Parts: sequence; C-alpha cells; structure tokens
Amino acid sequence: MESRAPAEVFPPGEFLKDELEARGWTQTDLAEIIGRGVTVVNEILSAKRGVTPDTAQALADALGGSAQFWLNLESIYRLSLVDHDDAVSRRARLYAKAPVREMIRRHWIEDSKSVDVLERQVLDFLGIPALDSEPQLAYAARKSTSYTEHPTPAQTTWLCRARQLAPAAPSNSYSKKRVPELVKELHRLTEAPENVRHVPRLLSSYGIRFLMIESLAGTKIDGAAFWFNESPVIVVSLRYDRIDHFWHTLMHELGHIWYNDGTLLDQEIVSDKGPLVGEKPEFEQWADAFALNALIPKDKMDDFVIRVRPMFSAMRVQNFARTMEVHAGIVVGQLQHKHEISYANLRKLLVPVRQIVTGTAVTDGWGSQLPVFTAGRG
Repeated sequence: MESRAPAEVFPPGEFLKDELEARGWTQTDLAEIIGRGVTVVNEILSAKRGVTPDTAQALADALGGSAQFWLNLESIYRLSLVDHDDAVSRRARLYAKAPVREMIRRHWIEDSKSVDVLERQVLDFLGIPALDSEPQLAYAARKSTSYTEHPTPAQTTWLCRARQLAPAAPSNSYSKKRVPELVKELHRLTEAPENVRHVPRLLSSYGIRFLMIESLAGTKIDGAAFWFNESPVIVVSLRYDRIDHFWHTLMHELGHIWYNDGTLLDQEIVSDKGPLVGEKPEFEQWADAFALNALIPKDKMDDFVIRVRPMFSAMRVQNFARTMEVHAGIVVGQLQHKHEISYANLRKLLVPVRQIVTGTAVTDGWGSQLPVFTAGRG
C-alpha cells in the first residue's frame, strides 16, 4: 500500500488563528465562548496542546462545521511528527513471505533483533535474491488446500526445507523399470505397523530419497515428490498419524515419480476429509488411483464393498485385510475414501505409525532437529 504525505502539515492552531482573525475574536473571547482557560486556548494555538474530542466538539459548536474536522487536523499533524520506521515495513514484508516465528521455533533460522539479519536468513533459506522473487520449485504435492491457487508461504517454506534436506537422505541409483518391483516389496510391509521402519531403507535401495518433515502450522500438506539431481525424493508430513494415511500418501507420491519420471509440476489433490471443490487434474487422479490399487486391487475392493455393504464390522474388515495381506486400517481408510463409512467409524483400526517411521527416516520435527543446509544447491 502506497501513501503520500503533503509537503508541509500545519497544526490545528494555525487554522484556528485564521478563524479568530476572520471573526475579530481574541484568545480570551474564544476561551470564554468554549468554556476553557485562556492558557488552554493559547497552547492549542501554539501547538503545545492537542485538540481533544471534547475541545473539538466545543470548537465545532462555536465556529460551525464538525468536530471531526478538528480531530482530523490534529491526527494529520501528529502523524506528520512521527518518523517513518522502514524496519517495520520491511519486517511486515518478511513475515508475509514466510512464517518467520515458526521457522525460528523450528531452528531453521536464528532469532535476531536485526531485520537485516532476519531477511538475509529467510532469503538464503528460500534460495531467492529478494523478497519479490519466488523459489524455483518443481514438485507434486498432496494437500488439502485448493489446487487452483498458488501455494501458501508456509507450504513453500516447508517444500524449501525438504529441498534442503534431500542431500541428507541416502539413495542408490534410480531406475523407473524397478518401480513395479518396489511396489510389491512395499506391499509386503503393509500388514504390520512396525514394518514401516523398513520403508526408508527399502526406498533408498531403489534409488528414492525419503524424508519425514513435520508440517508447519496451517500448511495442510501431506506429502510431496520432486527430483534432486538424478534422484527422486518423497517427503511426508504424516500430519494425520494413521497407518492408512501414511501408506496412501507414500504410494501416491511414488505414483507421481513413476508417472512423471523427472518432470513433476506443482499440483494438488484431495483432502482426507473428502474431495475439494473443482475437478482434480488428470495426473493427480491417476496418482490417487495408483495408490489405492497398489494397496488393494480395485476389483477386490469393489467386490468386498458390494458383498458387505453396509455391514462393515471390524471383524469383516479384518478378515478381508488378511486376505489382501494389508493392515485393517488401510481397508478402513479406503472405505472412508469411498464414503462407505464415516470418518468416525472403526477408528480403533487406524493405528499410529509416526513414532516408528521417524526412528529410521531422515526426520525434521516432532522434537528432532537437523542443521540448516545451504538452500538451492544440488
């Protein structure tokens, strides 16, 4: 917002002098008319005293016009005496660019009273030369904000943190031809919650870097996939600590890697609470279908739904899960996704896995801190 100040601003007393002169009144006359002491009137005329609301109303009654006129003159004059603090506007721009306080809390940048120091840290973190620049990020993201809008500052910051940490995650060479084999091996881990601890090592052996980064407040981001040099990277926030959420997000991002093969674009899909308004992009629909089918073949899931609907008891879900060789929570998640059951049903089967997987993955958050790597390298 741009504001312009007049070249010179006069105090209300200068206008009041003109009014007295036009009427031939003395200061004593005005003091008696408005019921104020002569000293009060003299101090207003000499700008030693401000015009209060009561005095403004008295002047309006005596001279005509409105009390607001005198209050406006007073406000404009007093504001003209205040020095403009450029540091305040710079700090406001900085806080609009990134969630500075949370970045400090997460030890991504250091706290400082100097706006110059804070700004330089944020610019380095985002890998940009100035605040009016945007980080150059190519990724696919699963999150519950609109996919028709640009990512929020918090989302961009989270993704930049993932880009920074990518070198810390080990990986072998990647080959797209091996993805179907990887999917099968991952599926073997889906039966027991404790098996998620093997996911980082398995992905690494297939050339995929894996990160766990706690989401920033209001980010509403579940996971993302992007490329670091020649290596694909999957990063998961696991903001919903549920076994179905972990496996669906992981498989979804793996679908992006396989489908796009190094040419990921900025896209989003649906939230855990149901579809977003608007049609999902085609390759997001494909990645979602890939994840669902990789965990439970679509024909098997459809057959189960037709046979059992609407009597989805815990026992029936668990029996079907054993047949599909997946954890029952994954079946529950897909039933919720299909709106066959509510999100309040069978929640006891949605076991947490975050503590298990963060024990073996490169992790930033939930009490674990990693150093800040130089942004944008690699």
